[in-house]
Amino acid sequence: MTRYGLRARVITLTLAPTLIIGLLLSAFFSFSRYHDLEKQVINEGLSIIEPLAIASAEGLKTQNRESVRRLISYAHRKNSKFVRSIAVFDYNHDLFVTSNFHPNFQELTFPKDKPIPLVGTSELHDNTLILRAPILAEGGYISNLSGQAGPNQALGYIAVELDLSSLRLQQYQEIFFAFLVLLAGLGLSSIFAFRLLHDVTRPITHMKNMVDRIRRGHLDVRIEGKLHGELDALKNGINAMAVSLSEYHIEMQHSIDQATSDLRETLEQLEIQNVELDIAKKRAQEAARVKSEFLANMSHELRTPLNGVIGFTRQMLKTNLTNSQTDYLFTIEKSANNLLAIINDILDFSKLEAGKLALENIPFEFQDNLEEVVSLQATSAHEKGLELTLKVDPKIPAGLVGDPLRIQQIMTNLVGNAIKFTEHGNVDISVEMRSNKDEFVELQFMIRDTGIGISERQQAQLFQAFSQADASISRRYGGTGLGLVITQKLVAQMGGEISLTSRLHQGSTFWFTVRMLATDMPVSDSLHAEVLKDKTLLLIEPNTQAALATRMQLEQVGIRTTHITSITQVDEHFDYILLCLSPAAEHQTDLIEQQVEWAQSLAANVIVSTPSTTLALADHLVQKYQIPCITKPLPKKKLLQALASDKPAIAPPVLVKQVKQEKLEKMPISVMAVDDNKANLKLIGALLEERVDLVVVCTSGPEAIEKAKERKFDVILMDIQMPQMDGVTACGHIKETELNAKTPVIAVTAHAMSGERTRLLDAGMDDYLTKPIEENRLQKTLAYWSNQSASMATGEKSVAPAPEEKPQEQVQNVVESSSANQVIDWQLALKQSAFKEDLAKDMLKMLIDYFPEVTPIIENSLSNAEQANIDDLLHYIHKLHGSCAYSGVPRLKSVCATIEQALRSGSSVEDIEPELFELQDEIDKVSERSAEFLV
Repeated sequence: MTRYGLRARVITLTLAPTLIIGLLLSAFFSFSRYHDLEKQVINEGLSIIEPLAIASAEGLKTQNRESVRRLISYAHRKNSKFVRSIAVFDYNHDLFVTSNFHPNFQELTFPKDKPIPLVGTSELHDNTLILRAPILAEGGYISNLSGQAGPNQALGYIAVELDLSSLRLQQYQEIFFAFLVLLAGLGLSSIFAFRLLHDVTRPITHMKNMVDRIRRGHLDVRIEGKLHGELDALKNGINAMAVSLSEYHIEMQHSIDQATSDLRETLEQLEIQNVELDIAKKRAQEAARVKSEFLANMSHELRTPLNGVIGFTRQMLKTNLTNSQTDYLFTIEKSANNLLAIINDILDFSKLEAGKLALENIPFEFQDNLEEVVSLQATSAHEKGLELTLKVDPKIPAGLVGDPLRIQQIMTNLVGNAIKFTEHGNVDISVEMRSNKDEFVELQFMIRDTGIGISERQQAQLFQAFSQADASISRRYGGTGLGLVITQKLVAQMGGEISLTSRLHQGSTFWFTVRMLATDMPVSDSLHAEVLKDKTLLLIEPNTQAALATRMQLEQVGIRTTHITSITQVDEHFDYILLCLSPAAEHQTDLIEQQVEWAQSLAANVIVSTPSTTLALADHLVQKYQIPCITKPLPKKKLLQALASDKPAIAPPVLVKQVKQEKLEKMPISVMAVDDNKANLKLIGALLEERVDLVVVCTSGPEAIEKAKERKFDVILMDIQMPQMDGVTACGHIKETELNAKTPVIAVTAHAMSGERTRLLDAGMDDYLTKPIEENRLQKTLAYWSNQSASMATGEKSVAPAPEEKPQEQVQNVVESSSANQVIDWQLALKQSAFKEDLAKDMLKMLIDYFPEVTPIIENSLSNAEQANIDDLLHYIHKLHGSCAYSGVPRLKSVCATIEQALRSGSSVEDIEPELFELQDEIDKVSERSAEFLV
């Protein structure tokens, strides 16, 4: 639709043609009439001049001026209304006679330098027309002005000047009359146009207004009046449409009223249902709380006698027993452990269902954590003749931040299932890095087996609680069916996903992903692998997957590896030969001895990798051939240590730690250590007394500030999380003192995640150490800051290098302990106390002595959950957690960390009741086992 209305369009389309046609016709007729008048005047002039030219010839010959004058005078008088002057010129262009005086006869003559034309001419000057005609002898004048001249000579010529004023007036009159006719036509067209507007456009405009009112909801309006033709049909159509819309509106309004009534009834029903659902939800929550409380209480009540059964069974196994009794006791212990594992699964499932299982975020060494799982599962695999392999992507950082125990739990479930359902072949574990963005790494774990496989129908039931693939599998292999459910929920809580691919009788592949933070925490790496670079090694491994995993570990450190599957005639000599025995080689002692002797003839260093079920064979080979024997699957550190060392290793590894003993020279500096945990403070004090001249210990931030005001210190070690005043605040006050304004303050914290160092430095700290404190790291830190004391005194800020830039630690030939499931791990306790046995016993005794102080707080919180003081409970749990960090009690430490994290996130005592019961249970276990180590 254009922007012009119908009225403007009608007027335009009516008047425009009339105007255009009138203009064209007026212009055409005016132009024609204009030229016709001019032509008429010329013709009249010719009718005068031609006879005069003929009549004047004789007078011009005889030079009779009088006769010629009478002739032209008569012609002038006869045509005086438009003739101004008539003149006759001789052949010399001289005036012969004239009928009237002319002011300028030169305008009437031909040019004198040219001959007289033999034809007539005309010349127009504004309102004057000059006609010229030659006077020819012997009647040879050519009357046609445009014709050819004859052979006769011109005697002269005659010129007539005509006045065109009357002609111009007549022309203007003709144009004016044409314009009047045009105006008359336009007026008549306007009359018809306005009549059309009255008869057509006005009714249409009226109908448009009525339609607009109908659109706005006035459905009762109608178009009235008598119209003609199609307009009347259009009026009737619009009125009919209005009637239909009115009827439809009434019907629709009725439907809306009915729908509104129905919706109101539905909302009332929904409100009733919401109330019922709310009541049902509260009942379900109460039922879940009762279930969780029941499971926690029952797990505590069941595990306590089970631990007694297991403990006394182990004690009885130490006495003199018959073979049958020993076999019975082993059966009892195994059954009790299986029952304990089922109870733990049920408790974990209950926590996951209630959303109360808190994950730890602590730094740990990734490959050691996985090798721990593999070594624990190796015996089960080797007893069935299976090969168990582990491949870790070298791009994965050595140190990660996460929950190592839960990752081990996931791996144990999946690897255990793979071994359980596989009768022959391999169970292969691989870990790859999928992405590394923003300091987070996403890892994909894959566990492949060559077992019975799972059909597509059975796969849908795997991740359901208390179910397995089918009933026959459940009867044959046993189990509660909770392992995969717990695994799935743990993976989801870690921000990953889990799935599988499997075909019946062709094996299965379970995979899952987790997302963890890479840490710059110093990771212990006591092995100098540079000595192995470019060494040659012959790998004898019949299993392809095991050979691939071992070869990848060796080539990462630069060892040139050659792989063969069996003993062959090889004449080449190597620096090392690694002979890997299959799980089926237990009763082939003679053949194995031949292989060892053959290997010794080709290499000076021979290492034998034995299955975990052949400990007697390993002892025999070590004693007879003085060669290292390592248990399969090969741990990376232990393998490289065996290659770098010339001493034999016995499988399984002896849980000892050999430390290079060095006489430490004390630094001439004074150090103040601040920590609210007595156990932590005692350990730090013991480590410092061996290294510095003066050690001052404080148990709180205010006490440290007072000490800083009394004397100057060279270095201050500050705990971050303390009651009354945290370490960052205390550091700020110490920096304001006169004596220690430039003293470097080093944060001592358990938070080793990436970014924590930057945060603490920005808050005013000069460096930081992670808990538990490592001797070598402490030594390097003290040495660094003692050298920087001069620059600090002059006000120059000197920041220590990041932890990853630390020198190599001075610990050699270390065999790490696998301690995740031990109540008391003495090797871990020795490590955390700098391998001082007396200090380790003191730390453990301080922990045991603290139990009577924290136990009543836990019991009071459980008995009066609604009125429990969360702050007091958090304070005691935090202190207990700190004491556990240096006492070699990993399970108790893990439970404390879970409870502390839950309390800090706002959980109530009712939310953590299962964990508190578990904490009481672990405290009892540690108390019972401590007697073995405090003798």
